[in-house]
Amino acid sequence: MAEILVAYATKSGSTREIAEVIAEQIRHAAHEVTVLDAADVRSVEPYKAVVLGSALYAGRWRREAVKLLMRNEKLLARRPVWLFHSGPIGPQQVPQRAPRKVREIAARIGADEPATFGGRLTSEAAVGFIARKMAGSSLAGDFRNWDDIRLWAHLISERLVAAR
Repeated sequence: MAEILVAYATKSGSTREIAEVIAEQIRHAAHEVTVLDAADVRSVEPYKAVVLGSALYAGRWRREAVKLLMRNEKLLARRPVWLFHSGPIGPQQVPQRAPRKVREIAARIGADEPATFGGRLTSEAAVGFIARKMAGSSLAGDFRNWDDIRLWAHLISERLVAAR
């Protein structure tokens, strides 16, 4: 059984790719890591620490990520938790606040405000009328900064090593 859970909620796969890179970085510090879709996580009981990320659309987290937080709130309060979201697109990256409900749960479980990572919007992955329109504009592209993501994950792995 892995000691660290990295869970994600995604619409087009971009947040899953971020979660996989985070897990890879944490594994470099000799931690066992499981990566799961948030919808597939029933309980965080088996894990010593949790990293949870969600795609951010119109200021909202994916429902399955919020449900994971709500369903496991008491267990999450007893272990280290890191949160992130991805979704800002376009050339001007501005960190975005998590939705109020996510911020409230984060405060109750002792987690920091989620880290914000750029998102990806391509015509191939665009789902829905609005996303397809945006994919044809200057907002289209891959705005994920892999160096920032790896650095954030490295900081997590350092904190986990220090807590051993």
